[in-house]
Amino acid sequence: MDQYIGKFLDNRYELLEVIGTGGMAVVYKARCHRLNRLVAVKVLKADLAQDAEFRRRFHDESQAVAMLSHPNIVAVYDVSHSDDLDYIVMELIDGITLKQYLQKRGPVLNWREALHFITQIMRALSHAHSRGIIHRDIKPHNVMVLRDGSVKVSDFGIARITSAHQSTLTQEALGSVHYISPEQARGSHIDARSDIYSAGVVLYEMITGRLPFEGESPVAVAIQHINSIPLSPRELNPEIPEALEEITMKAMAPNPDERYLSADEMLADLEEFRKNPNINFDYNMEDLKTGDEPTRPVPVGPIHETGAEPPQARARKSEVEDVDDYEDRDPAWPIWLAAGAILVFIIGIVVFLVVLFSSGGGGEDREQGSLPVSSADASESPDPDGEEVEIPANIINAELRAARYRLEQLGIEYDEVEDYSDSITVGRVIKTIPDVGETVKKGQRITLVTSKGPQVRQVTMIDLTGKTEREAIRQLQAMDLELGEVTQAPSDQPEGQVIGQSVANLKEVPEGTAVDLVISSGPEASPSPSPSPEPSHAGQPSGIPVESPEPPASESPASQPPASEPPASEPPASEAPVQPPMKQKAVFVHQPSGMEDKSSLRVRIEVDGQVVHDESHEALEFPISPLVPGRGTQQVSVYVDGVLEEQYMLTFSS
Repeated sequence: MDQYIGKFLDNRYELLEVIGTGGMAVVYKARCHRLNRLVAVKVLKADLAQDAEFRRRFHDESQAVAMLSHPNIVAVYDVSHSDDLDYIVMELIDGITLKQYLQKRGPVLNWREALHFITQIMRALSHAHSRGIIHRDIKPHNVMVLRDGSVKVSDFGIARITSAHQSTLTQEALGSVHYISPEQARGSHIDARSDIYSAGVVLYEMITGRLPFEGESPVAVAIQHINSIPLSPRELNPEIPEALEEITMKAMAPNPDERYLSADEMLADLEEFRKNPNINFDYNMEDLKTGDEPTRPVPVGPIHETGAEPPQARARKSEVEDVDDYEDRDPAWPIWLAAGAILVFIIGIVVFLVVLFSSGGGGEDREQGSLPVSSADASESPDPDGEEVEIPANIINAELRAARYRLEQLGIEYDEVEDYSDSITVGRVIKTIPDVGETVKKGQRITLVTSKGPQVRQVTMIDLTGKTEREAIRQLQAMDLELGEVTQAPSDQPEGQVIGQSVANLKEVPEGTAVDLVISSGPEASPSPSPSPEPSHAGQPSGIPVESPEPPASESPASQPPASEPPASEPPASEAPVQPPMKQKAVFVHQPSGMEDKSSLRVRIEVDGQVVHDESHEALEFPISPLVPGRGTQQVSVYVDGVLEEQYMLTFSS
C-alpha cells in the first residue's frame, strides 16, 4: 500500500488512492474537505524532490498551467508544499485518453470525428500560446476524452514559458518521439509551431490509423522526422477529403516557416473546412514537403504500432505523465541511442559542410528551426557583400500596407506575425525584429509584428432559456457579458421567461460581447369568437347572444348531435397522441460578415434535418429571431444564402 494513502496535505486534501504514475510524479485521487469535492493531486516523487533542478521544473509546470483557464485544458486548482511534499491540485477527469479511445474505436476515425477532436485541441493550444506557453508534448496520451465527447489537453509536465531556456533531445522527448517536431528532434530552438507540428501528427494518426514514421528505436524515428516525408493521408485512406489532407500536411511541414504561423490560423482553416468540406485551399503540397531529404521514409524495421501503453500506465480520471514507450519493450535501447547519437553527429557534420561550401541557392537544404520565429531568418542569408540599409522608424504604428511598401522600397524582405497590444490599433505595426534603427543587408528577412488588438478573455456561454429576465441579466453580468437587445415574443412559456438568446449554449465569445434575449410575453391571445349566425344546440348554452331567429318548431332536435358527444374531429381520449405538443424557441440569426453588400438574404433553419423556416429577409431586418418548433433537445442548423453558418443543440421546453 502506498505510504501516502490516507495522508492529509495542508490539513485539506485527503489522498485516497493512486490513479497514475509518471516519470516525475505520482497522481492520487483525493478529496478536498474544504469544498467537499474529488480532485487529482500530483505529488513530486520523493527521490526527485531532493534534486533542486527537478523541483524547479515541477514548480515551473505548476505556475505555467495555473496561468491557463480554458474548457479544453485540465484546470489547476492549487499549488503548494506541505510536509516536504511538493504537489499541485488539479481537476479530476472522468474519461479516457485519446490514445485509449483510438485503440477502442480505431484504428481509423471518421474524418468528422477527427475534425471534432483536433478543433478542440487547437483551441486549447491557441489559449496556451496566447499566454506564452508551449506544451512541447502534444500526443494522444495527453489528450483526455470526456463522456460528452469534449476533450481536455493535459500533462504540461515539460511545458515551458516561451522565453525559457530550450533543451536538446531529452529523455522526456524520446518517450514522445513519434510526435516531436524536426526542430525538437535536432535540439534546436522551438516555438508554438512545434506544437502545431505535433497536433498535425495527432490528426494524421486519427484519419489514417497509423503514425507517419515508425522505427525500432527512438533515434531512428527522430531521424525520419528530420529527413523524411510521410505518405500523404489520402494514399492511406482515399476517403479523406482533399482539404483535410492539405490542413494535415501544412501543419506537419518539416520547415517551420511552411507551417501555420499560429494555432488561430489553423483553426480558421478547420472552420472553413467544417463549413465546406469541398473547399480548396490551393496549398502547394510540394512546397510543404521541403526537407533536408525530400524522399519517402525507408522502413527500418517491421511496421507495428508503437507508443501504445499498457492499461496500468495511465489510469482513467487522471492527468499523468507518459512513461517512455520503449523502456520496457527494448532492453537494448541505450545501445541504439548511442549509435543513433553518433549517426546524428555525422549527419550534422555533413550538413554543415554542405551548407558551408554550397554557393547560391542552397538555402533550402540548411537546417531549419535553429532560430526562434522572432529572429531574422537564417535560411535566407543575404549577400555578405550586399548594401546595408537601416530599418526605418516610421513603420512603427503604421498601417500594414504602408509598412510593407516602405520595406519593399528598401529591399528588405519580411515575415509577418501577430501579437496582442493594448496601445496599437489592430493591423498596425507594433515592432520589428531586429529593432528599427538597426542596419540589415538588402534581401535579409526581418520579422514584422502587427497588432491583433488587446488580449480579450474568452467566455463560454451558458443556456439562459427557462430563466427569468432578471436571473439572465445577473448571469450575464457574472460572466462579464453585456445585455444586448431584449425583445418579446408569444410562447407557451410563462410571461417574463427567457425563450431565446443570440449566443448559442457552450459557444466561446470574447468578454464584453452583447447577448440579445427574447422574452416570453405569454401565450398568444386567441381571437374572440364572433356572434354565430347558426343556432345553438338544444340544451347547450352558448353564452353568446343569439342574433339569428330561432329554428322552426317543426325542426326536430333529434337532428342535432347530442351535446354529450365529442365533435367528430376530436379523437377519443384513448387515441390521444403520446408525444407532448410542439414547443417554440426563438433562433437568433445575424447577418454574416462578408454579406454586408447584399440587399436581401435567404435564411433556412432546420431542426433535426426538417426545414422549419425558409424565407428571404431584407438586410435591414437583421438580426432576426424567428420562432421555430421542436421537442426535447434537437439539433438546429442555420443556413444563410445556402451556407451553413451555425449548428448547435437547442433544448425546447417539454
